[in-house]
Amino acid sequence: MTLDDDEIGLLLEDYDKQARAIKDEMLRFVWWMRGGLNYDDALYLAHSENEIIRQIIKENMETTKTTGMPFF
Repeated sequence: MTLDDDEIGLLLEDYDKQARAIKDEMLRFVWWMRGGLNYDDALYLAHSENEIIRQIIKENMETTKTTGMPFF
């Protein structure tokens, strides 16, 4: 596969956006886990594990909303 300079630039920008999105999600997991998961370990999670954590967070937020219990 050959790419010209503009295509390489666009590809690198896309990779940068993807890397930032992964870092953002992992840092959010670390924040939600309140020390139960550190950043280095979060980066090693499999995609399926990320989905499970995302679902747990969603369920906990829904429970907080429906029960009216304080979150923080």
